[in-house]
Amino acid sequence: MGTTPRRGALTTMACALVAIAVVGAGCVNLPSLHRTDIPTGIPPGLGAPVPYFNIHDPGRTADKLNAWARPISNATGIGVTALEAYGNAAEIQRQQHPECGISWTTLAGIAGTESKHGRHHGARVSPNGDTSPPIRGPQLDGTNGNMSMVDPQTPTRADGSPNYVRAEGPFQFLPETWQRFGVDANGDGRADPDNIDDAALSAARYLCVSSGGDMTTAKGWMKALMVYNQSRAYAEEVSARANAYSVNVRY
Repeated sequence: MGTTPRRGALTTMACALVAIAVVGAGCVNLPSLHRTDIPTGIPPGLGAPVPYFNIHDPGRTADKLNAWARPISNATGIGVTALEAYGNAAEIQRQQHPECGISWTTLAGIAGTESKHGRHHGARVSPNGDTSPPIRGPQLDGTNGNMSMVDPQTPTRADGSPNYVRAEGPFQFLPETWQRFGVDANGDGRADPDNIDDAALSAARYLCVSSGGDMTTAKGWMKALMVYNQSRAYAEEVSARANAYSVNVRY
């Protein structure tokens, strides 16, 4: 994710998830008496309201959302710590920038598409939000439909080859974008793209700026997502996930 056009850092994974979703939809054709109607609109549904908490309290404020996150986690399969991070970021933005209107479901839709909520390739999310091992996208060397981007700080490796950058963490930030928008959200005093709390709040800030401060309209929401990743298919994937999560359905 960054300020310059690129394909999703984990595009192959996202495409595979789309394929699985489509195949699954084709296989399940029996009516259910308990089927949940999933909304299809943009912006996606808001989901369960995040409880108010004092965003200025010390430490990991996301911990305050444990009781809120657990039933959603049971229904959607999203990890509790990840959900706490999304809710924390959305509530901080709501209190500081209510005009933006970003929802936790949108953040969940992005992280689900980018990194399986911090669990891509067997990564784990610790109680403080750290993901390990670190999640990295492919080198942005211009192959496989990706853009070409060399690290401006260290453009060459020791052997003289180009030092291509890689998107980092559960929200797949490009290093230059993280330098501008990265913030500490778990209270440990440092902004870390590999921490899902920090990454979720940083993504929320970036999306709100990208949308011109209003993600409550279809135009504003789509504008923000297209800046995050300039692919309509990507935005539609995020929207589908977010809408499913808004009614507590696994995606």
